[in-house]
Amino acid sequence: MRSTPWVALLAVTGSTAADVVNKRDLAHSEPHYPSPWMNPTADGWEDAYSKAKEFVSKLTLAEKVNLTTGVGWMGEQCVGQVGSIPRLGFRSLCMQDSPLGIRFADYVSAFSSGQTVAASFDRSLMYRRGKAMGEENKVKGVDVLLGPVAGPIGRVPAGGRNWEGFSPDPYLTGVGIAETIKGIQDAGVIACAKHYIGNEQEHFRQVGESQGRGFNISDTISSNIDDKAMHELYLWPFVDAVRAGVGSIMCSYNQVNNSYGCQNSKTLNGLLKGELGFQGFVMSDWQAQHSGAASAAAGLDMTMPGDTVFNSGFSFWGTNLTLAVLNGTVPQYRVDDMAMRIMAAYFKVGKTLDNQIPINFDSWSRDTFGPIHFAVNEGQQQINWHVDARADHGDLIREIGAKSTVLLKNEGALPLKKPKFLAVVGEDAGPNPLGPNGCADRGCNMGTLAMGWGSGTADFPYLITPIEALQLQAIEDHTRIEAVLNNSASSQINALVKQEGATALVFVNADSGEGYIEVDGNAGDRKNLTLWGNGDELIKNVSSLCNNTIVVIHSVGPTLVTDWYDSPNVTAIVWAGLPGQESGRSLVDVLYGKVNPAARTPFTWAAKREDYGADILYKPNNGEGAPQQDFTEGIFIDYRALDHADIEPIFEFGFGLSYTTFEYSDLQVEKSNAGEYKPTTGKTAEAPTFGNFSTELDDYLFPESSFPHIWQYIYPYVNTTSSLADASADPEYGRTAEEFLPPGAIDSDAQSLNPAGPGPKDQPGGNTQLFDVIYTVTAKITNTGDIVGDEIPQLYVSLGGKDDPPVVLRGFDRMRIDPGCSATFRADITRRDISNWDVEAQNWVVTDSQKTVHVGPSSRKLPLSAKLS
Repeated sequence: MRSTPWVALLAVTGSTAADVVNKRDLAHSEPHYPSPWMNPTADGWEDAYSKAKEFVSKLTLAEKVNLTTGVGWMGEQCVGQVGSIPRLGFRSLCMQDSPLGIRFADYVSAFSSGQTVAASFDRSLMYRRGKAMGEENKVKGVDVLLGPVAGPIGRVPAGGRNWEGFSPDPYLTGVGIAETIKGIQDAGVIACAKHYIGNEQEHFRQVGESQGRGFNISDTISSNIDDKAMHELYLWPFVDAVRAGVGSIMCSYNQVNNSYGCQNSKTLNGLLKGELGFQGFVMSDWQAQHSGAASAAAGLDMTMPGDTVFNSGFSFWGTNLTLAVLNGTVPQYRVDDMAMRIMAAYFKVGKTLDNQIPINFDSWSRDTFGPIHFAVNEGQQQINWHVDARADHGDLIREIGAKSTVLLKNEGALPLKKPKFLAVVGEDAGPNPLGPNGCADRGCNMGTLAMGWGSGTADFPYLITPIEALQLQAIEDHTRIEAVLNNSASSQINALVKQEGATALVFVNADSGEGYIEVDGNAGDRKNLTLWGNGDELIKNVSSLCNNTIVVIHSVGPTLVTDWYDSPNVTAIVWAGLPGQESGRSLVDVLYGKVNPAARTPFTWAAKREDYGADILYKPNNGEGAPQQDFTEGIFIDYRALDHADIEPIFEFGFGLSYTTFEYSDLQVEKSNAGEYKPTTGKTAEAPTFGNFSTELDDYLFPESSFPHIWQYIYPYVNTTSSLADASADPEYGRTAEEFLPPGAIDSDAQSLNPAGPGPKDQPGGNTQLFDVIYTVTAKITNTGDIVGDEIPQLYVSLGGKDDPPVVLRGFDRMRIDPGCSATFRADITRRDISNWDVEAQNWVVTDSQKTVHVGPSSRKLPLSAKLS
């Protein structure tokens, strides 16, 4: 059953532009209070909470506030740091981008993007990538790695940051984010899953950013999401993140049903901490906090970077959070809960006060010596130690790149076997003339594309371009190779590719990134789904002259290939994603058959942009108010949208070719004896507090004798003790919690457990019975070709309801099979996998609709099927 939390637009017509703009009743996010407090008996968190309790019980109120509040933008070495606790020997926690490497640091690796590794459909590879990134962050002194990403999930293919995440399929994204989190945290670093939730485009994500582009909006975009879509699509991968034990989750810039993501009590208190039982801490995105006491009551635990606006010196928390506890608008238990959650996440990944690795890099300067407080040029000292954190991770990045390269078309052109003459065409084959890091945060598109742009980037320690790797292989094979690395050099390109015996390799790309950077008119989100640099015309031109044209695409998602993909002269198409520093070598491994391709496209390649249904909102639609992005498509995005509308894609989700062939047979389904699903009952304990706090304002005066006051730095202290009102300097100071907070916002009584949530001693992530195995499915996979290869069998379920997609992914594996041999694919189907969210019962239900399981090599090639009894 579908629910929609908004009503239709009510148009008001007028004859002049001065008349009022269209009016509408806005979507509403229902309140959910109080903020659930931590559960020290949650499975997997017991030891961490025991250690956190011992630590937090020793803290003063000011020290607890210091843990929750960032010190300000550029206040210290990392992109985000909270205050330290010198009395207990606890250094400032370091929060650092990015989901594919360490931003603003030297001697670190530039990994493949999340979207790229998702194409591998390889759980082990996802884990190893996470582990390697965690290891590098640990070496550099980073405590919280700001990734991985499940928001955006990829609702719209033009979304600017889709490449930072994994896939528009929630199951694949759930696996990707969970395996990455396990790897990061097994390395001893806290993972921060982001951006929670509904953060699906860059346009209008921030007011200042939008106003700078001429859009005079007063609030950020509202993602208006119905309850069914929230649970079955957008929340799904965050469930897997919570079950993986993630220590932190970052709330997003956007509003959800017209309530800001970092003070949305429904999404933070109701869904994340209540229904999922999340035990870690919620961190704001940078400048995504919009209130003080209200955001605390709504479930925010840490504010980043601490100041209300970069380098303003003002904070919603810091001093104001201290005062809020003193005047009763924020209860002690809520600040204790924040501190407990932060420290439990810290101890859960194996950190101790005895093994703190110093922060040995500086985000704002590569100089060895400089100011520790860069924003105000204070505290001259050594700030960079230039520690090499890379180990042998280049080998892993090369492996990921090759195993994530998708062969979309092959008419016998690949693998290459000592070709006589290679004609390489396209800027994407070569280097950026400014160097691989020549554009800040990769904010340009010159040379080969190996990562998108924005905060989700890292500096390349080196970048092997395709032309470099191809030339090395050509030398070994005695192949003649020439290249034209300018898309506009038509006469030179034509002269090159029309030569007798040429094998043309055409390199093209499409880029995107974060909204604070605009490249060629693309303000984060892509303007269209065509190739950049006139790439489509380049392919058509070359293929009109050369009957053996191989196309290589580096892109942030799907592009429109309709005009040229089926040309008989286009003999192969390869999607290489955003492969990172080993781009060229990983590609050559596949082109020459050193690695037999097996990867699958993690998104759909549609014939037309309109086939995807959902799209970017490029213009405000609510006057100067918050732009309203209605997710009217519900759960029907990407392949679900095309399947639902019976639209034929060019390349379907999960599709990918190999240099060998496979056959599927012998589907078997075994039903388990799982018990009946029962809603969770009972109550929590009362809100606990840890230690006492002084109510004397004098005890919170800035300790001038202990350390100097740094301008713009955010402290938990007051500057005057004349009165709480004077210390606040807030013109609205004096209002009670009852006057400005919703009813029950600071209630400390025992609360009823969520029926869809975990019990007191269960693993967080929802009602534990959702993860009972209901069926086990097996199938025989045979390599019918002549060479060894990996195959990726995929399991889909038809849920059977009229409001359900025809099929949804619910399992996969990557299996290496020798020629002539067979292997058994095995996958479990859990209760969650065959359930729907009931918006009236507010719980998961297995409907009476007939369920069917399908197994095959892609979402549209499913030769094996069986009904589930």
